[in-house]
Amino acid sequence: MKPEYDFSKSRKNPYASRLKRQVTIRLDEPTIEYFKGLADESGIGYQSLINLYLRDCAERKKKPDFKWK
Repeated sequence: MKPEYDFSKSRKNPYASRLKRQVTIRLDEPTIEYFKGLADESGIGYQSLINLYLRDCAERKKKPDFKWK
């Protein structure tokens, strides 16, 4: 590595608006284990799989099907 880098000619990341944002989410253990199992099968990280699934739900405007008792 160089001791000093010159960023004077750098440009802003054109994909910055697509970057992921870190959030805290609480998931139960069976859900985490399910996605970790899928991760082992697919070779994709479990957090990436959760993100892909949630993005698919959002794009399809899928709503949860549940009833409160």
